[in-house]
Amino acid sequence: MDTIGVIGAGQMGAGIAQVAAQAGYRVLLSDVSRDVADKGKTGVAKRLARAVEKEQIAAADRDAALDRIEAVDSLAAMAEAALVIEAATEREAVKRAIFAEVAKALGPDAILATNTSSIPITRLAQATPDPARFMGVHFFNPVPVMKPIELIRGLATSDATVARVEAFARSLGKTVVHANDAPGFVVNRVLLPMLNEAIFALGEGVANVRDIDAGVSLGLNHPMGPLTLADFIGLDTCLEILRVMQEGTGDPKFRPAPLLVKYVEAGWLGRKTGRGFYDYAGAEPVPTR
Repeated sequence: MDTIGVIGAGQMGAGIAQVAAQAGYRVLLSDVSRDVADKGKTGVAKRLARAVEKEQIAAADRDAALDRIEAVDSLAAMAEAALVIEAATEREAVKRAIFAEVAKALGPDAILATNTSSIPITRLAQATPDPARFMGVHFFNPVPVMKPIELIRGLATSDATVARVEAFARSLGKTVVHANDAPGFVVNRVLLPMLNEAIFALGEGVANVRDIDAGVSLGLNHPMGPLTLADFIGLDTCLEILRVMQEGTGDPKFRPAPLLVKYVEAGWLGRKTGRGFYDYAGAEPVPTR
C-alpha cells in the first residue's frame, strides 16, 4: 500500500494527507478543483513549517513529506491508489456522489474508506462498487495531533479489508478503536450529546458562554470547554451529526438544541467562518452571548 488517495482537501483531508505523507506514503489529494487541492497542500506546508520552527521535525523530513503529496485535478487519478479515503463534508448525498465517481477509477483490489463521523457504513456501502472493500476510517481533528482512529466495518466489509486498513492506521502511529456500525460510533455518540446539552444550557440562560466553558473544562478536566470545542468542530458539522444520530436511533435525546439550529441558519459556524459561540475577528476570541 504505497499510494493512498484522499478526497477532500479541507481541514480533515489535508490532515490525513499530512500524516500519511509523514509516514512515508505517496498521497494523491483531490477536491472540487485543482486550486482547492493546492490550497490544502499549502496548508500542510504551513503546518510543517511551524513544526520545523519548533524543532519538532527536521527540514529534510518536511521537504520529503511535501514531495510525497500530489494535488490532482480529478478522481481519475485515484486509479493508482491502493486505499482511497473520502473526507468530504458530512452530508450523505455528497459522499454518495463521490463514491459513484471514484468507482470509475478504483482498481480491482483497492479499498474505499470514508472518514464519516456518524453516517452508517452499511448504508453508505450501497453507493460503492464493492461493499466488501468499504469501511469507515474516522480520524479526529486535528489529525496530526489526535491519536485515535475509529475503524467501523459495515455488514459486508471483509476481514481482509479490516486487516489492511488497521495495518495502515497503525503505521501512522495511531491508536485503533474498533466500533460497531451504530449512529455516531463511539466518540461522537458520547461527545455530541454533551456539546448539545451545553448549547441547550446557553439557550435557556443557565450561564453565559465563558462560564459554561470554564465550568465544564475545569470541572471535568477537559482541555477546552464544550462551546469552544463545538466552534472548533464546526457548528454545521455538529448539527449534521446530531441529526444523523436522531434519525438513526429515533431517540429524542439527540434532538439538536434550537440555538444550534439558529446559529447554523445564520451562517455562524464557528472558527471556519470567524463567528460561532465566540467571535474570532480579534487576537482573542470573544464570547458572542
